Amino acid sequence: MCRSIKTLFNFEPPATEEEMRAASLQFVRKLSGFARPSKANEAAFDRAVEDVTAAARALIESLVTTADPRDREIEAARARARTAVRFGAQG
Repeated sequence: MCRSIKTLFNFEPPATEEEMRAASLQFVRKLSGFARPSKANEAAFDRAVEDVTAAARALIESLVTTADPRDREIEAARARARTAVRFGAQG
């Protein structure tokens, strides 16, 4: 799985359309092996991104949970802490 694809479900505020599209773009890039498709493949690539975005939106909207939504700021701070432990303090 792409490391840059983040969990989008059960956050407050909810995931935006831009976040879903960015995750979809990363997924299609990973599957295709293209960071940027050639002109010959551009239409198929763009269509795949739109299809994956629609599927992601449908999934996120249909999921249910009894857990409290996670706070984006708290999760971002946790991610920064994990990065600092993994790669060392930046300075």
